[in-house]
Amino acid sequence: MHIRFNTYHITKLHRLLIGVIMIGVHTMAIHANTLIVCKTCTHATISETVKAAAAYDTIIIKKATYKEYNIKIDKPLTIIGKNYPVIDGERQGEIITITSDDVTVDGLFIINVGTSYTEDYAAIRVKKCKDFVIQNVVLEKLFFGIYLEKARDGKIYHNKIIGDAVEEYNSGNGIQLWYSKNITIEHNFVQRVRDGIYLEFSDYCTIKNNVSSNNIRYGLHFMFSNNDNYEDNTFEKNGAGVAVMFSKKIKMYRNTFKENWGSASYGMLLKEINDAEIAENTFEQNTIGINIEGSNRIQYTKNNFINNGWAIKVRGACYTNSFTQNNFLHNSFDVSYNSKLNDNIFDQNYWSKYTGYDLNKDGIGDVPYRPVKLFSYIVNRTPETIILLRSLFIDIIDFSEKVSPVFTPDKLLDHHPQIHKIEW
Repeated sequence: MHIRFNTYHITKLHRLLIGVIMIGVHTMAIHANTLIVCKTCTHATISETVKAAAAYDTIIIKKATYKEYNIKIDKPLTIIGKNYPVIDGERQGEIITITSDDVTVDGLFIINVGTSYTEDYAAIRVKKCKDFVIQNVVLEKLFFGIYLEKARDGKIYHNKIIGDAVEEYNSGNGIQLWYSKNITIEHNFVQRVRDGIYLEFSDYCTIKNNVSSNNIRYGLHFMFSNNDNYEDNTFEKNGAGVAVMFSKKIKMYRNTFKENWGSASYGMLLKEINDAEIAENTFEQNTIGINIEGSNRIQYTKNNFINNGWAIKVRGACYTNSFTQNNFLHNSFDVSYNSKLNDNIFDQNYWSKYTGYDLNKDGIGDVPYRPVKLFSYIVNRTPETIILLRSLFIDIIDFSEKVSPVFTPDKLLDHHPQIHKIEW
């Protein structure tokens, strides 16, 4: 016998299934209980309360210090701390591990995560689950802070993560994603850990309105992660700045990279990045604004490069990139290049060192600007010569190279330099 369904029956069946699911969810919500944790309550510890709770219950933790670790959350729960109760792991190991979908953790103060050279202990680990929320959490004296492992469709909001890292080898990261997808990380404050925010093999994530500063290595570090957005973040005073590596289709808008100083520091390192958009960011007072290597088809638009040692340092193998409508303000070197070949476009930028004229008053310089100076080429080859930066001799050799390029890319010109700083 053959059974045939027409469109009407399929639609009707679909609606019936949705109705059954909604009734089930509503029924669970009606029967959900609220459990209270306090020193004098029926439930005196967090671990035993989690075990006693049913799926979709709410656990309220009252203000006190709870010396617990290895708390396993293996069912859908909402866990809320009142007035920031303290969970003290006493350096014994991981503190909270979430292995269930639909878990919310809100308003906890977690300290003293265990340190290990074989296991990445975290204050909160989310493992192989989805639809979670971690918010309004304070983490201190940690190894790893919030660690997502093969998680998806989650939110990390309004958390404060303050480590006490001194050396890179014995410290962990503030927020770490590994093989995770569709995660929103927003309005977090991360300080004094190894890497503030770290992503590896994590796609379609949004990193927004975070402050990551004073970290041992990177304020942001991600590798092999595609289609991610980074917006309105501040990365300041980190050991080496920000590293974006081996990824594609990244969008970075309106971020601030500031005061990342050191012999191996930069506002941002781009290595093997393709098909990205970098727009309306500010790179201010970094040793190198952007250090670029092996990165192609990237659009740099409407960025501010202010008072950096090098605004842009191109290491090589960078093709079909465009730099348009950016402001280069008072950098020691605007652009450094290690090759005579150029396949990149520089157009309609404002250069504070431009000395050309605008006879027709259209706001565009009548003489093209050559941003690569011979002295930057010399410093690349012999770093010790940087001590000659302000000497008259350097002005002379830069002028001679400008007239007749020998060592610098002769086709690297901005044919439409802007007379006035670009506003947007």
